[in-house]
This record gives sequence, C-alpha cells and structure tokens, in this order.
Amino acid sequence: MKKKRDNEGRSTPAARRKSATKRHANSARRWSKSVSEHSNALELEPSVFTRAPAAIARSLKRSAEQSSRRKASPFRSAMSMLTFYENRAGRNLSPARKRAVLRAKEELRKLFGRE
Repeated sequence: MKKKRDNEGRSTPAARRKSATKRHANSARRWSKSVSEHSNALELEPSVFTRAPAAIARSLKRSAEQSSRRKASPFRSAMSMLTFYENRAGRNLSPARKRAVLRAKEELRKLFGRE
C-alpha cells in the first residue's frame, strides 16, 4: 500500500495517524497472550481452560503451589489466573464456558478450604 505524501515527499499526518492506529490495534489484540507468556504468571498446563470445572480448579491449584514465580499466596494466584481468563475472553466466552469458569471458581475455593 502506498502512503500518501505531500509535495516534498513526506507522509501526510493522516497517513501517519492511520498507520499508528493500525500498529496499536495489532499489539492490543495480542496483549493477553503476551501477559500469559512473559509475565510472572503461573505456568499452566496446555488447554487447561477447556476442561471440566473440577479439572480446571485442580490444575490451577497444582500450578499455583508449584510455581516459584508467584508473588501472592497459591489461592490468590490461582484465582487471579481464572479471573484473568474470564475477563480477557469477554463476550467471546460462551454461556456454557462462563458457567464452567464460575463453577471452577467455586471448586477452587473448596480445594483451598475457603468456602
């Protein structure tokens, strides 16, 4: 795609704004993936959030207790990861998966003895 240029060969302000907006949109779309891969988040098992609620809770508990990178208690780290998933999925989370995530939160509280 050719950029619009003024008479002196410089790109126009409108063209610069458009390309900056496009760059921002691409990086914003991948923000949560970057956080999951490079932050001090838990090391999760593959496809953990596609499992049954009890299996999700057990896996998060196991990951939180084994993690040496966490900054909070295992319960808070596991619950934070579950909430992070729920919030980042947003409207793309089907009603069935939303219910599974909420049940996984209840199950996680039970596993840690926090009814």
